[in-house]
Amino acid sequence: MKFSLFIAVILCFAGVIAAQTYTNRFDTVDVDAILSNQRILNNYIKCILEKGPCTAEGRELKKLLPDALATDCSKCTQTQRSNSDKVISHLKAQKPNEFKQILKKYDPEGRSQLSRSLNK
Repeated sequence: MKFSLFIAVILCFAGVIAAQTYTNRFDTVDVDAILSNQRILNNYIKCILEKGPCTAEGRELKKLLPDALATDCSKCTQTQRSNSDKVISHLKAQKPNEFKQILKKYDPEGRSQLSRSLNK
């Protein structure tokens, strides 16, 4: 009986830990391919800014973006952190106006560390 209770507690604890990160369902998306293809990248930007249709990945991103900005990606997997750093660097350098629009939409108060770093 004690062993069953112990297993149940461990499984509950594992579930809580798993819920502390975003889904890794899209971690295998080839971010480099998206960033190097202007048509696809522009479609994602339009999706995020609600100016065009969204793929499943785009819808998921739109849903998670406000929380990711507010928490400095604290629930991101390591792959998501790496990919987001890559995307942020690319957008800042190649599409600064669109990047600012995204931040304005998803962090209108400018509270995220990313928004504050742009305003320095």
